[in-house]
Amino acid sequence: MTKVAVVFHSGYGHTKRVAEYVAKGAGADLLEIDAEGNLPESAWETLGAADAIIFGSPTYMGNVSWQFKKFADASSKVWFARGWQDKVFGGFVNSASLNGDKQVALISLQTLASQHGGIWVSLGLMPSNTKAAQRTDINNLGGSVGALVQSPSDVGADEIPQGDLDTAEAYGKRVAVIAARLKTA
Repeated sequence: MTKVAVVFHSGYGHTKRVAEYVAKGAGADLLEIDAEGNLPESAWETLGAADAIIFGSPTYMGNVSWQFKKFADASSKVWFARGWQDKVFGGFVNSASLNGDKQVALISLQTLASQHGGIWVSLGLMPSNTKAAQRTDINNLGGSVGALVQSPSDVGADEIPQGDLDTAEAYGKRVAVIAARLKTA
């Protein structure tokens, strides 16, 4: 059985909702970074036992939240021991704007995974980029490195565009499938 963990920070509940969709697709454990940027010791143990780790963060000021960054910095203890070497990784980010510099934040997650010696999984979905495209379409924001999500600033987490949530779920499934393939290889 492949073990997948989704570790994320959510400032206002939007990224948490996305994380739930990613976890649903991956059959993953959800590990939430708290408002102070901490994870309980049991969550670190879950990450250590996982075959795949999916990072998630809101995009604040063109990068991940400071709480996620604190988690990333704390992972240096794991890095030093090469505890996540050769694990499968993925990531998703969320911002209020259609762009909002999400790609910069996503690449910082990819870099973190690479520093740990991980194997990054791309989104693997064609963009929905025709004139007829709508926000309900899969990969409407045109991501490739990982899942991109928009949460308009004047709506609650229950109003995230369904296409973005469906993209997040499909991405979780892709990460889990690839992790399972590599585990049996």
